[in-house]
Amino acid sequence: MRVGVVFPQTELGGDVGAVRAYGQRVEELGYTHVLAYDHVVGADPTVHEGWNGPYDVHTTFHEPLVMFGYLAAITTSVELVTGVIILPQRQTALVAKQAAEVDLLSGGRLRLGVGIGWNAVEYEALGEDFSNRGKRSAEQIELLRLLWSDQTVTFDGDFHKVTGAGLAPLPVQRPIPVWIGAASEAGYRRIGRLADGWFPMMGPGSGLDYARGIVDKAAVEAGRDPAAIGMEGRASWAGDDDAVISEVAAWADAGATHLSINTMSGGLATVDDHLAVLTRVAEALPSV
Repeated sequence: MRVGVVFPQTELGGDVGAVRAYGQRVEELGYTHVLAYDHVVGADPTVHEGWNGPYDVHTTFHEPLVMFGYLAAITTSVELVTGVIILPQRQTALVAKQAAEVDLLSGGRLRLGVGIGWNAVEYEALGEDFSNRGKRSAEQIELLRLLWSDQTVTFDGDFHKVTGAGLAPLPVQRPIPVWIGAASEAGYRRIGRLADGWFPMMGPGSGLDYARGIVDKAAVEAGRDPAAIGMEGRASWAGDDDAVISEVAAWADAGATHLSINTMSGGLATVDDHLAVLTRVAEALPSV
C-alpha cells in the first residue's frame, strides 16, 4: 500500500514557504504522494442564509494544478494527486491542458482525482450547470483521455464538440490516471465503468463493502477487471498517533492500494506541527 499525505491547506493560509517546506519534507520522509483538495471560490454565509457547508469564503484553498506546477519544480519523486478536482465546473479541454502541463513538468507524477462536487454556489460562479454534473463528468473523462493520448481529436458528444484539435505538448503519461471520488450509487457505477481508481468517502466496514460491491459489479458489466481498479483510503490524525497507525492497518486489511494521512482539523497550528506528526507516523509505519 502506497502511503501519502493530505496537504493541510485550509490551516496554512497563503504561506508559500509552508507549501515548499511541506512538499520537500514529506518527500524526504518517504511518503509517496501529496493529495490536495479543490475549491475555486467559497460561499459567504452572510449572503447564503442557512449555509452549512464544511467550507466558506474564509477557507483557504490553493489552486491544485498551479500549486503542483510549483511542487513539480522543488520535488523529484512524490506523486501529485488532486483529491478531487471538481471536474464538471471546469472546461474540459482546459483541464486537459493544465493536467498535461503538470504531468510534463513533473516527469509523469500527476494522478488526477475528479468528482462532481456539492457546492452549487461555486458552479454558478464558474458558469456551469449543477443539475447535470454527473452525466457530464463521464463524458469529460472520455474526452480527457483522448486529448492526452491523441495528437488530433474529433469528438461529438452530448456536451462537448471538438473538431480536429489537440494538445501540444502531450503529457508523459498517455493517458494520465483518472481516479474518482464519489458518495452515491451513480458515482460508484461511474467508478466501475471508467476510473483507474477511487476515493471512498467512508472507512473500512459494511458501508465500504457495499460501495465496493457496486463498483465491482459495474466494472464486470463494462468488461473490466475490478482488481485493476485502485482504492485510496484516508487516515485522519486527531491527536493520537496510535489511532492513525491502526487506521492505516485497517485500510491495508481492506485491500486499499493507496492511503493518505490527513492531519487537518487535528488542532495543529503551523506547518512544523503538521510535519512533526507526519515524521512520527512515518517512523512508525514500515511502508513509509
